[in-house]
This record gives sequence, C-alpha cells and structure tokens, in this order.
Amino acid sequence: MPILSRCSWCEKDDLYKTYHDTEWGVPSYDDHHLFEHLILETFQAGLSWYTILAKRENFRTAFDNFDAMLISNYNDQKVNELMQNSSIIRSNGKIKAAINNSTLYLGCVQEFGTFSKYIWQFTDHKIVTNSWNTLKELPATSAQSDAMSKDMKRRGFKYIGSTTCYAYMQSVGMVNDHLNSCFTRKV
Repeated sequence: MPILSRCSWCEKDDLYKTYHDTEWGVPSYDDHHLFEHLILETFQAGLSWYTILAKRENFRTAFDNFDAMLISNYNDQKVNELMQNSSIIRSNGKIKAAINNSTLYLGCVQEFGTFSKYIWQFTDHKIVTNSWNTLKELPATSAQSDAMSKDMKRRGFKYIGSTTCYAYMQSVGMVNDHLNSCFTRKV
C-alpha cells in the first residue's frame, strides 16, 4: 500500500490525520457545522488546535451539541457549571464569548437567511485555493480574514481576531491551504 503524502502538521496521530483527511479544507455550507467550528476556533485562541480537537466530543456534550439557541440562553449557573467541567477548556471569558457569539450568530442567520451566506461573503462565495510547497509559506492572516474579523468585531463577536478567522476559514474549507504535495489537495 502506498504511503500517502499529507501536510506535515497532521502527522501527530490518527485523530489529527483523520481531521486533516476528511474535514480540514473541505468546504462547508452547513450552518450547524459552521457554528460548531466558530465556537471551537474561539476556544482555540492562544492554544493549539490539537488541544481543542482532542476535546471536541466533550465540547459537544457540554455545549448541548452546539445548539446556538440553547447556548444563547445560558445563564450564570450554566457558566459556573461549565467552569467546573474539567473535560473542556475552562475559561470564563471564552465561555461567555461562546454565549455572546451564539446570540450574534443567530442574528446573522436572521439577517442573511443563513450563517453560510454571511460568512462565505468574505471570499465572494468562492474557495480560495492557495499554492504552497512548505508549511512555512502558509500565512496566519489574509485580506479576507482581516475583513471577516473587522466585520465580526463590529457586530460584537468576541475572540475573533484575524488569525482566528483565518484558521476558521481553513477549517471550514473557505481556504484550501493543503500543500501542493498533499494527497487531499484538489485543484
């Protein structure tokens, strides 16, 4: 069986490989999936994506399977409960940001019809396909992630800087940053 050439960042273990092979860079237009990644990316701020990915199932359980309506109604008691949950990232600021961002996400759905229509506008509803040979070439931000971050911050979203937005765009397939040598790259 031939060895598959992957982006080297995912070679840590099977969890990372599976995420890379089946999810990272795959275009998503599903609001629930887009919302889940929005919340997970905001929890990732300052941490490694692997840390978040390893806890994703715990986050799904703790955050009611990323039901935005339920999360938007979390109260102080629920925040305290989440702060006691050692299976997730226990950051009061990030938990409150998830609640805040859930409410704003629902506002975008109401305004645009779907969150997908809102978020994909930053790439003109097209996949940005980059051409990189090494991981060192991958940028941390782009003009599109700058614009996304600026608009989301204007709307009141929290923990949503340009670097977080760029990582989000990669994770939901708005940006294809698979290396040219990667077997998952589709041109």
